[in-house]
Amino acid sequence: MLGLVKEQRAAGAVLKEVPVPVCGPDEVLVKVKATSICGTDLHIYKWDSWAEKTVVTPNVFGHEFAGVVEEVGKDVTNVKVGDLISGEGHMVCGVCKACRTGNAHVCPHTRSFGITAPGCFAEYAIVKAVNVIHNASDLPFELACLQDPLGNAVQTVMSGDIVGKSVAVIGTGPIGLMAISVAKACGAGTIFAVDVNEYRLELAEQLGADVMINSSKQSMVEEIRALTQGEGAEVVLEMSGHPAAIRDGFEAVANAGRVSLLGIPSEEVSLDLARSIIFKGLRIEGITGRKMYQTWYQIKGLLDQGRINLAPLITHRFRLEQYEEAFALMSQGKCGKIVFIHD
Repeated sequence: MLGLVKEQRAAGAVLKEVPVPVCGPDEVLVKVKATSICGTDLHIYKWDSWAEKTVVTPNVFGHEFAGVVEEVGKDVTNVKVGDLISGEGHMVCGVCKACRTGNAHVCPHTRSFGITAPGCFAEYAIVKAVNVIHNASDLPFELACLQDPLGNAVQTVMSGDIVGKSVAVIGTGPIGLMAISVAKACGAGTIFAVDVNEYRLELAEQLGADVMINSSKQSMVEEIRALTQGEGAEVVLEMSGHPAAIRDGFEAVANAGRVSLLGIPSEEVSLDLARSIIFKGLRIEGITGRKMYQTWYQIKGLLDQGRINLAPLITHRFRLEQYEEAFALMSQGKCGKIVFIHD
């Protein structure tokens, strides 16, 4: 089969013939129908310091997918051939303290689909049966493959009180855009969208943001404080990972507010902890993956009842053979969500 492989520990990737993976006793073999590019995949493709420290090579990468089950292992009882599925990307041990206390998403023994284990940018993929998420029959593959990043947005938004609160979403990449939709669906007050990319700020407005701030042209901190009677945003959702944006987020948040951090910095970030966090009495949430599996049920509730619409997020569709064009577009930021349509 064809697979997009991170072969060298350097920038780029190679589309090549690789063996169809073998289904183990507790696994399922999936015919991949749609995949999407995540910011993490861009880190891997560009090969930054995070990727160097984290990613296993050579490996098929990609972790956002939807497909049809073609084979199930002999010990699998919860999945059958023909099921329409996506999957949770964190493969955890199930027996450590984190796993046994409802915090499997931070299991210290995690293997990550498409990062430290083979992923889905290929014709077929292997998924642990316990990680399978069943999809509704009327959910298109190209939307079903977006549930993994949607889960990031849901966990980020819902890691604290949101109803009626002013919310600043810093970084309107695909997950930031999803966070805007989720925050609106969950009853947020004024939603500020912050970015340096006008294309994505226009998408943010379409998805429900109330105030768009181009932080390359105006001060995010001054603008948010001016529109909140000098108090700052009650909730800051930091999705960019940019060191300066992170620092400005802590400046823009109100005293006793919440800051949820999802964006991955490519370098260390210095902060004045006393002034920016401690004396402001902030609550800080580090967001990784999704709650297993609470977030997935929240996703299903939002999608099944039509509370959010993911369709406007998909701005470009490619075949896997067009990966270079797709990643170039992703690097430029002139896109929403990019989806690979598989046969």
